[in-house]
Amino acid sequence: MKSKDIHFQFKSPEDSPGYLLGQMTILWQRKQKRALDPLDLTHTQFVLLAALAWLAKENDAVTQIDIANQGNADRMMVSKVLRTLEEKKFITRSEHKTDTRAKTINLTPLGGSVFQKALIAVENADLEFFSTPDLDLSALNFTMLKLINKNRED
Repeated sequence: MKSKDIHFQFKSPEDSPGYLLGQMTILWQRKQKRALDPLDLTHTQFVLLAALAWLAKENDAVTQIDIANQGNADRMMVSKVLRTLEEKKFITRSEHKTDTRAKTINLTPLGGSVFQKALIAVENADLEFFSTPDLDLSALNFTMLKLINKNRED
């Protein structure tokens, strides 16, 4: 098939929401990486620490499954990343009080300190990335939440 025989639904890449989201994601991830590199964290590690920190505000027995569910993440990937965070001494895993198959995940003092620094760096990077005078950030967040909830079950 020749290129001229290919028919696109969108007239240009700039008309494709998926293409634009992909481009924006690449640029946003680059900014996040620059913010997190000095703290020896990947963005995935940061996201899992953030999920743990959020969940731990309400529950003192946060499990790996809780963290995976919070971030819509693959359970095996979460397990692997948590092992890395444990090796870095940012978290501990201990026996769950009632579920013998589960481990309770907790931030260590070092993990809490690194996470607090990372949180400030990431939030500042987000504010810088999304700061555009004519952008309604609340509306953007609302739209993204609608799309996340619509597609969560796929």
